[in-house]
Amino acid sequence: MPSDLRDGRIVIVGASLAGLRAAETLREEGFAGSLTVVGDEPRPPYDRPPLSKQVLIGDVPAEATALPMRRDPDAEWRLGVAATGLDLLEKRVMLADGESLSYDRLLIATGTRARPWPNPEEGALQGVFTLRTIDDATGLAEALAAGPRRVLVIGAGFTGSEIASACRERGLDVTVAERGPAPLVGALGGTLSRLATLMHRGHGVDLRCGVTVTALHGDGNGRFTGADLSDGTRVEADVCVVALGAVRNVEWLAESGLAAGRRGVACDAGCQAFNMYGIVINDVFVAGDVSRFPHPLFGYQMLSLEHWGNAVAQAEVAAHNMLNPGPLQRPHLTIPTFWSTQFGLNIKSVGVPTYSDHVVIAQGSLEARRLAMVYGYRGRVTAAVTVDMGKALDYYRHLIETAAEFPPPPGAADRAIAADVPIPSDVPDPKGLSHEPVVALTGYLPDRRLMVVQPAG
Repeated sequence: MPSDLRDGRIVIVGASLAGLRAAETLREEGFAGSLTVVGDEPRPPYDRPPLSKQVLIGDVPAEATALPMRRDPDAEWRLGVAATGLDLLEKRVMLADGESLSYDRLLIATGTRARPWPNPEEGALQGVFTLRTIDDATGLAEALAAGPRRVLVIGAGFTGSEIASACRERGLDVTVAERGPAPLVGALGGTLSRLATLMHRGHGVDLRCGVTVTALHGDGNGRFTGADLSDGTRVEADVCVVALGAVRNVEWLAESGLAAGRRGVACDAGCQAFNMYGIVINDVFVAGDVSRFPHPLFGYQMLSLEHWGNAVAQAEVAAHNMLNPGPLQRPHLTIPTFWSTQFGLNIKSVGVPTYSDHVVIAQGSLEARRLAMVYGYRGRVTAAVTVDMGKALDYYRHLIETAAEFPPPPGAADRAIAADVPIPSDVPDPKGLSHEPVVALTGYLPDRRLMVVQPAG
């Protein structure tokens, strides 16, 4: 590594939000060396949240979601070519076109992709979609605009629920099939999932919970016509959207020796990657959806997040730490946040709702469909979720940051927040869901299974 950290060669693998913000931050903090950004899609970085909202409704064309640049990062953009391997010893990234890139420091920001339907032949039927990229959103929006007789959505997490909401806003009949007991239960627990159930059904969604889709069917000419469910029923539909969560893009790291597995690439609080034995690799950093990192407010367990705000904050911390020696490095301690708009409601969350044993409705009520719910674990506040009450979220963020007692004392906006009795948070086992939460605790250890062999003599 060069003695001057503001010179040399930096490679960023991942040309989405985290990759772009890291590149900008590197230049803003004085990096003057060679900067290369690698991306498997052939287009510049774009914004993904509008794809399941404004784009599907038809308010915004998918091509209008390009991310604005805060400044020109003066980078070489290698777009439309995927990374296929990493050699930590030689400090080289291998590319799908046969070339390789040498680096002094590397940032891994490869993010996630949509989990495909497990049967490739069924998943290839015309009318079957996933939703992650601009191309996905463009194709699905065109299919919805054509006026299908019914849309089948498989999975009732945030993406599936937003897709169902967009269908109803377009006036389309929609069936949602969810393996778990209710929509959003994996992310928000049992109490708020009951409100989500009311929202789906109140807006005319044919919601089927506690069932799985066992097969997708075509018409003999390769076009989707319907699906069989595990309860013996069949849904006739023209469009199917598979919303089964995300897969982290780590396959290219399989032989690298990094702690890369199903939950992502493990790193420390400074975004420096761990190898498979838990040793920090000083010149490899991780940011965005593909990362797993420890957080002191949540038992130092490894957090795995899929959210816009985390990608930005972590990319900026990683870029800063790439350019500064140890004593000047910063930890990534951002409190997880996410938001969703569906069925006319604005849902915002701070903290980790799944890291909880009890909840209390602090403001509003389920009946009013306007509320703030506080989550606690072993006597302290760990999360809060608001429904159409987003301005209160900063108050609850402060409670989480200060490890306030749960249930919290009076002091929130419109009534004493100690008024209700805490009840179990009813967070289900993720194995019983069609999807995983966007914020997840993933334990202390990398996913990779090891056989530890002690060196001889």
